[in-house]
Amino acid sequence: MSPFVRRLGPSRALRAGAPVDVLVDGDPVRAQLGESVLGVLMAQGGPALRTTAAGEPRGAYCAMGSCFECLVEVDGVAGTRACMTLVRHGMRIVHQQGAG
Repeated sequence: MSPFVRRLGPSRALRAGAPVDVLVDGDPVRAQLGESVLGVLMAQGGPALRTTAAGEPRGAYCAMGSCFECLVEVDGVAGTRACMTLVRHGMRIVHQQGAG
């Protein structure tokens, strides 16, 4: 199933941003300007965004920047909150393993 199927469709209240290309774990993914990294990763279908140092999977919890459960690596910077980071063309997103 295409990841775009999991996104909200266009409406008068919601306009899709321009398409941009990002890399998720080295794989090319089409995203939309204005979309959060969390939105892109959730549209890809996997609930786990990172693992703890003990190997426990973690995913989105609050989705508003308070809990720090959605940490990923963005453009080489570990510990980036996926819910608070907007995608941009060429962004490199990596599921964080351990402390990053």
